Amino acid sequence: MTASNILAVYQLASTYDRQQGLDWYARAKKFAAELVLRYDTISLSQAIGVIAALSPRNKWERNMTDAENLIRVHNTDPESAESVKVCTFGANKAKAIAILNLGEGAEVETVRNILSGPKLTEFFNCIIGEDDCCIDGHAYSVWAGDRITLADVPKIGVKLRREIKSAYAEAAEAAGISSSEMQAITWCAWRRLHGIA
Repeated sequence: MTASNILAVYQLASTYDRQQGLDWYARAKKFAAELVLRYDTISLSQAIGVIAALSPRNKWERNMTDAENLIRVHNTDPESAESVKVCTFGANKAKAIAILNLGEGAEVETVRNILSGPKLTEFFNCIIGEDDCCIDGHAYSVWAGDRITLADVPKIGVKLRREIKSAYAEAAEAAGISSSEMQAITWCAWRRLHGIA
Protein backbone atom coordinates (compact mmCIF):
# COMPACT_ATOMS: atom_id res chain seq x y z
CA MET A 1 0.00 0.00 0.00
CA THR A 2 1.08 3.53 -0.55
CA ALA A 3 0.29 6.96 0.75
CA SER A 4 -2.67 7.22 -1.65
CA ASN A 5 -5.23 5.87 0.85
CA ILE A 6 -4.02 8.32 3.49
CA LEU A 7 -4.13 11.24 1.05
CA ALA A 8 -7.64 10.21 -0.04
CA VAL A 9 -8.87 10.55 3.56
CA TYR A 10 -6.92 13.80 3.94
CA GLN A 11 -8.76 15.17 0.87
CA LEU A 12 -12.08 14.29 2.54
CA ALA A 13 -11.14 16.18 5.72
CA SER A 14 -13.38 19.14 6.44
CA THR A 15 -11.95 22.51 7.48
CA TYR A 16 -12.92 21.60 11.04
CA ASP A 17 -11.15 18.19 10.79
CA ARG A 18 -8.01 19.92 9.56
CA GLN A 19 -8.02 22.53 12.30
CA GLN A 20 -8.70 19.92 14.98
CA GLY A 21 -5.93 17.70 13.62
CA LEU A 22 -3.40 20.51 13.33
CA ASP A 23 -4.07 21.54 16.94
CA TRP A 24 -4.62 18.10 18.49
CA TYR A 25 -1.17 17.32 19.88
CA ALA A 26 -0.55 20.94 20.89
CA ARG A 27 -3.80 20.90 22.90
CA ALA A 28 -2.77 17.61 24.53
CA LYS A 29 0.61 19.13 25.47
CA LYS A 30 -1.17 22.21 26.88
CA PHE A 31 -3.33 19.94 29.05
CA ALA A 32 -0.19 18.16 30.31
CA ALA A 33 1.41 21.55 31.10
CA GLU A 34 -1.70 22.51 33.09
CA LEU A 35 -1.33 19.31 35.13
CA VAL A 36 2.29 20.25 35.89
CA LEU A 37 1.14 23.66 37.16
CA ARG A 38 -1.66 22.14 39.23
CA TYR A 39 0.44 19.34 40.73
CA ASP A 40 3.92 20.79 40.97
CA THR A 41 5.70 17.54 41.86
CA ILE A 42 5.87 16.25 38.27
CA SER A 43 7.69 17.24 35.12
CA LEU A 44 6.10 17.82 31.72
CA SER A 45 7.57 14.55 30.43
CA GLN A 46 5.99 12.69 33.37
CA ALA A 47 2.56 14.26 32.77
CA ILE A 48 2.73 13.36 29.07
CA GLY A 49 4.01 9.89 29.96
CA VAL A 50 1.05 9.28 32.28
CA ILE A 51 -1.36 10.43 29.57
CA ALA A 52 0.29 8.12 27.02
CA ALA A 53 0.41 5.16 29.41
CA LEU A 54 -3.32 5.45 30.17
CA SER A 55 -4.40 5.94 26.54
CA PRO A 56 -5.00 2.40 25.16
CA ARG A 57 -8.70 1.66 24.59
CA ASN A 58 -9.53 4.88 26.45
CA LYS A 59 -11.57 7.78 25.04
CA TRP A 60 -9.62 11.05 25.13
CA GLU A 61 -11.92 12.82 27.62
CA ARG A 62 -11.69 9.85 29.99
CA ASN A 63 -7.92 9.61 29.37
CA MET A 64 -7.56 13.20 30.63
CA THR A 65 -9.75 12.51 33.67
CA ASP A 66 -7.83 9.31 34.51
CA ALA A 67 -4.46 11.06 34.15
CA GLU A 68 -5.48 13.93 36.42
CA ASN A 69 -7.03 11.62 39.03
CA LEU A 70 -3.95 9.40 39.15
CA ILE A 71 -1.56 12.37 39.36
CA ARG A 72 -3.69 14.09 42.04
CA VAL A 73 -3.86 11.00 44.26
CA HIS A 74 -0.18 10.16 43.73
CA ASN A 75 0.71 13.76 44.59
CA THR A 76 -0.86 13.53 48.05
CA ASP A 77 -0.58 9.80 48.82
CA PRO A 78 1.58 7.73 46.43
CA GLU A 79 0.60 4.49 48.17
CA SER A 80 -3.07 5.06 47.27
CA ALA A 81 -2.39 5.48 43.54
CA GLU A 82 -2.97 1.73 43.02
CA SER A 83 -6.60 2.15 44.08
CA VAL A 84 -7.41 4.83 41.48
CA LYS A 85 -9.84 3.51 38.87
CA VAL A 86 -8.78 4.00 35.25
CA CYS A 87 -10.34 2.89 31.96
CA THR A 88 -7.36 1.05 30.51
CA PHE A 89 -5.37 -2.09 31.20
CA GLY A 90 -3.73 -2.79 34.57
CA ALA A 91 -0.28 -3.01 33.00
CA ASN A 92 -0.73 0.48 31.57
CA LYS A 93 -1.79 1.87 34.93
CA ALA A 94 1.35 0.27 36.42
CA LYS A 95 3.45 2.09 33.79
CA ALA A 96 1.78 5.40 34.68
CA ILE A 97 2.51 4.84 38.39
CA ALA A 98 6.12 3.88 37.62
CA ILE A 99 6.48 7.16 35.69
CA LEU A 100 5.09 9.12 38.65
CA ASN A 101 7.43 7.27 41.02
CA LEU A 102 10.45 8.61 39.12
CA GLY A 103 10.20 11.86 41.03
CA GLU A 104 10.26 15.42 39.75
CA GLY A 105 12.58 16.15 36.87
CA ALA A 106 12.43 12.71 35.28
CA GLU A 107 14.27 12.57 31.97
CA VAL A 108 12.35 12.18 28.72
CA GLU A 109 14.31 9.05 27.80
CA THR A 110 13.55 7.43 31.17
CA VAL A 111 9.83 8.00 30.64
CA ARG A 112 10.09 6.56 27.11
CA ASN A 113 11.82 3.46 28.48
CA ILE A 114 8.96 2.83 30.91
CA LEU A 115 6.34 3.29 28.18
CA SER A 116 8.37 0.89 25.99
CA GLY A 117 5.59 -0.12 23.55
CA PRO A 118 5.71 1.50 20.10
CA LYS A 119 2.19 2.96 20.13
CA LEU A 120 2.64 4.46 23.61
CA THR A 121 6.06 5.84 22.71
CA GLU A 122 4.76 7.31 19.45
CA PHE A 123 1.84 8.97 21.26
CA PHE A 124 4.26 10.37 23.85
CA ASN A 125 6.59 11.66 21.11
CA CYS A 126 3.74 13.37 19.24
CA ILE A 127 2.45 15.13 22.36
CA ILE A 128 5.92 16.24 23.46
CA GLY A 129 6.35 17.82 20.02
CA GLU A 130 8.51 15.42 18.02
CA ASP A 131 7.55 14.62 14.44
CA ASP A 132 6.50 11.03 14.90
CA CYS A 133 3.39 9.19 13.78
CA CYS A 134 1.16 7.33 16.22
CA ILE A 135 0.10 4.07 14.57
CA ASP A 136 -3.04 2.68 16.18
CA GLY A 137 -6.03 0.78 14.81
CA HIS A 138 -7.54 3.90 13.25
CA ALA A 139 -4.25 4.89 11.57
CA TYR A 140 -4.02 1.34 10.24
CA SER A 141 -7.57 1.54 8.82
CA VAL A 142 -6.84 4.87 7.10
CA TRP A 143 -3.65 3.39 5.60
CA ALA A 144 -5.47 0.21 4.53
CA GLY A 145 -8.33 2.24 3.01
CA ASP A 146 -10.97 0.18 4.79
CA ARG A 147 -12.88 0.47 8.05
CA ILE A 148 -11.55 -2.32 10.21
CA THR A 149 -12.80 -2.89 13.74
CA LEU A 150 -10.10 -2.62 16.38
CA ALA A 151 -10.58 -6.31 17.20
CA ASP A 152 -9.76 -7.20 13.57
CA VAL A 153 -6.67 -4.99 13.19
CA PRO A 154 -3.71 -7.35 12.83
CA LYS A 155 -0.72 -7.19 15.14
CA ILE A 156 1.37 -4.32 13.84
CA GLY A 157 4.93 -5.63 14.01
CA VAL A 158 8.15 -3.74 13.34
CA LYS A 159 8.15 -4.20 9.54
CA LEU A 160 4.47 -3.30 9.07
CA ARG A 161 4.77 -0.33 11.43
CA ARG A 162 7.76 0.96 9.44
CA GLU A 163 5.78 0.58 6.19
CA ILE A 164 2.75 2.44 7.58
CA LYS A 165 4.88 5.23 9.06
CA SER A 166 6.68 5.62 5.74
CA ALA A 167 3.34 6.01 3.95
CA TYR A 168 2.21 8.66 6.47
CA ALA A 169 5.52 10.51 6.01
CA GLU A 170 5.09 10.39 2.22
CA ALA A 171 1.50 11.67 2.47
CA ALA A 172 2.56 14.39 4.92
CA GLU A 173 5.35 15.57 2.62
CA ALA A 174 2.91 15.73 -0.31
CA ALA A 175 0.54 17.87 1.79
CA GLY A 176 3.29 20.05 3.28
CA ILE A 177 2.59 19.10 6.91
CA SER A 178 4.24 16.89 9.53
CA SER A 179 3.57 13.16 9.91
CA SER A 180 1.89 13.72 13.28
CA GLU A 181 -0.39 16.37 11.75
CA MET A 182 -1.29 14.05 8.86
CA GLN A 183 -2.11 11.24 11.28
CA ALA A 184 -4.21 13.53 13.51
CA ILE A 185 -6.11 15.15 10.63
CA THR A 186 -6.94 11.83 8.98
CA TRP A 187 -7.93 10.40 12.39
CA CYS A 188 -10.38 13.29 12.89
CA ALA A 189 -11.76 12.90 9.37
CA TRP A 190 -11.99 9.09 9.64
CA ARG A 191 -13.96 9.32 12.88
CA ARG A 192 -16.40 11.83 11.37
CA LEU A 193 -16.80 9.88 8.13
CA HIS A 194 -17.51 6.62 9.94
CA GLY A 195 -19.45 7.97 12.92
CA ILE A 196 -16.83 6.76 15.42
CA ALA A 197 -17.41 8.28 18.85
